[in-house]
Amino acid sequence: MRGTPAELAFARHFAAARVAQASREPAWLARHRAESFAAFEAQGLPTAKHEDWRFTSLAKLEQIEFTAGGVDASAPTAELIAASRIALGPAHRLVFVNGCYAAQLSSVGALPPGCRVAPLSALLGSDGEAVERVLASAAEPKRRALVDLNSALWSDGVLIELEPGAVLDRPVHLLFHQSGADAPVGAHVRTLIAAGAGSRGTIVEQHSGETRHPDLTNAVTEIRADRGAQLDHVLVQDLPEQSTAFSALLSRQEAQSRLGLHAFTLGAALARAEVESRLEGEGAELALYGLYLGRGTQHPDQHTTIDHAAPRTNSRELFKGILDERAHGVFHGRIHVRPDAQKISADQTNRALLLSDRATINSKPQLEIYADDVKCSHGASIGQLDDEQLFYLRARGLDLATARALLTVAFASEVLEKLPHDGLRASLERALLGWLPSGGGA
Repeated sequence: MRGTPAELAFARHFAAARVAQASREPAWLARHRAESFAAFEAQGLPTAKHEDWRFTSLAKLEQIEFTAGGVDASAPTAELIAASRIALGPAHRLVFVNGCYAAQLSSVGALPPGCRVAPLSALLGSDGEAVERVLASAAEPKRRALVDLNSALWSDGVLIELEPGAVLDRPVHLLFHQSGADAPVGAHVRTLIAAGAGSRGTIVEQHSGETRHPDLTNAVTEIRADRGAQLDHVLVQDLPEQSTAFSALLSRQEAQSRLGLHAFTLGAALARAEVESRLEGEGAELALYGLYLGRGTQHPDQHTTIDHAAPRTNSRELFKGILDERAHGVFHGRIHVRPDAQKISADQTNRALLLSDRATINSKPQLEIYADDVKCSHGASIGQLDDEQLFYLRARGLDLATARALLTVAFASEVLEKLPHDGLRASLERALLGWLPSGGGA
């Protein structure tokens, strides 16, 4: 490892955590953490020399010495949590502050039969075998530095288990909040979701914050959907614009399962969102939708991989980006079709809307097909607001700012309308309108 200030700080966190956790965590987890940190040390933080990172630099991040997370009793208040931009209505809500579970801010109601929703910190003391079982069944498909770092350092997170046939009666809302620290915090959180055969549910994972520091959020979510399971997972990254956000969503699907993944990148100075989905069972279906926003000098980076590992599997992917001022967006989407994955259908689309002449986007859709009886398509388009449409709206009495905002929301609506919850859809539309205080002017 190169030994940048950030990497050395992570090494200190790991050493201190091993001492603190020695009496509280099982031996298998200590081994897992040690193996993961050794893998991170061997790789170091990614640089532009890595092909998947050539458009995204971590040079500024490398110079920050992060402190470990922890709940600050003075913040956030319940009122601040209630003011979250996500309005779900009735939900099973778990709140984490700086990477640690905040029981006093959480409200998990009575769960339906066969459903378990619990913080990992509590389960390790009462049912560590469940955490080990789900971690083992959702093992990462390959080594990634930031996923390995998360595996070594995660302070807390959530286990969601749905037994065969179980149905969640309301959404599960996971709120990970950064607040109240006196120095930059590095929070590493883990979410494990195991959906049994024929189970159904909706999970909303939100990352937000109120901080003046360049905090780091490094989140990993692993999903396993067994035969016939139907699951929607919505990721909303709404961190302050000085933060750095890394997220990795790793999913595996068995036969006849249906998975809807929805990724919204709204905040952070640098945001890297990775999705890797593997369709392992015949008849599995994946719908992947994303919306990323950037203004000022924000840098939203989206990397997706859909692996068709079984025949007669279907995927549809649609990502849209809206970039203003000097923002720089990245989209790299890969569809991989294995030799035995015949009769699959896969469609990938990335569209970017540039609201300023100074905004830029690097878009790289990619197909890797090793089967011959498939239907696959991909495409990318980059453009600005249509002058004729603006003229039409202006001629009907709208001012320029309102006309630009209306067309921008219309551009995003194809992604927003796919959300599985009306309140969530309305919340994100309001967030987008709030993001456009001047109608998206350059």
